[in-house]
This record gives sequence, C-alpha cells and structure tokens, in this order.
Amino acid sequence: MVRVRWGLLCVGVSSVLVLTGCGGEAESEPTVAALPSSTVPTVAPTTTTVPIITTTTTTTVPVTTTVAPTTTLTDVHFERNESYYFTSPDGNFQCGIIKLPTRTEAGCEGSTTPIPPRPENCMVNWGNGIRVENEGEGAFMCSGGQLYTSGGPAADPVLPAGTPLAKLGFQCTTTATDVSCVNEQTTHGFTVAADSNEVF
Repeated sequence: MVRVRWGLLCVGVSSVLVLTGCGGEAESEPTVAALPSSTVPTVAPTTTTVPIITTTTTTTVPVTTTVAPTTTLTDVHFERNESYYFTSPDGNFQCGIIKLPTRTEAGCEGSTTPIPPRPENCMVNWGNGIRVENEGEGAFMCSGGQLYTSGGPAADPVLPAGTPLAKLGFQCTTTATDVSCVNEQTTHGFTVAADSNEVF
C-alpha cells in the first residue's frame, strides 16, 4: 500500500502551478490604441485684437514775453555833482533835478506865457522859471540867475520826448513842446511850454 504525503504533494502542485504561471511568454506592456484623426479634438487658433490706445499729451509751456518798459534814463551824461540836467526837445527850456544843501527840487527855466503878477518880495528876475520842491505845489520862481544848468561848455543833453528821467524823488518827462516834473511823494509839480504853463 502506497502512502502519499499530502503535504509534499501540495507543495509540488503549487510549485508546478507557480512554474507554469511564471514561465511561458513574457507579459506585454499595456498599449493605448490611437484614436482615429476624426475623433481628435481640433483647437482652432484664435486671434485676439488688442486695441492700441494713443494718448496725446499737450504740454503748455509758458512763453515769457519781455516788453521793454518806458526807459528811465540813468545815463551819467545827465548827471553833474549829484544833480541831473537836461534840455527840452524844442530847446526852449533848461531843466534839472537838483540837490541843494537844504532841499531837493525839479525845475525849468525859459520863456513862457502867461506869467502871474510879480510878488512884492521878489526883487530879482521873475517868471523866468517854474519849479517844485520837497514840499508844496509847483510855483513860479524868483531868481537872480540860472539855476538849472550844469554850467558845462556845451548845452545839457536833450531829454527825448516820452522818456522819463526819475532821480532824487522827482520824475520829469518831455513831449515835443513841453516839460512836466512831479514830486513822486507829494504828486505836486508843473507842466511848462512856451505858450502855456500849469502848476499843481
């Protein structure tokens, strides 16, 4: 009687089964079937239009226009010994803005009409000049000689019409026929021409 040991038989069968499973053809890699071209989704290229924004910047540049002011003459050819002398454009008046020991004044000498009556206290020349001082209104003057001349060998320079001469607190201007001088602080003064005059 043959006895078979079941334990060995089971091991043997298991080994055969394992060998059979391990042997033979090698396992193949899984494959992915290619999709037909009709089933591949097609992505259409898109065109995006980006608007171009143009910004125009306007820069305002201030333009400085220099307007020449009315010229105030400061040329030294009017100045003599801290005073300023000039002749009217028509040559009828010798004028000046002068500094004296006790006052400063502006005045003109020359023939004008009408002339007010001579004051009783005037014992020398009357009506040959008109002036304005530091204080008070313009007035005719009583003088013994010429005051508004530099005394140089030539006539004092002409103050051109429309060009002011501002010195020592006074301003004188001329036209073709008259001269006006004003105390800049008090605004008193005069205007004189050959056939007219005014004090204020």
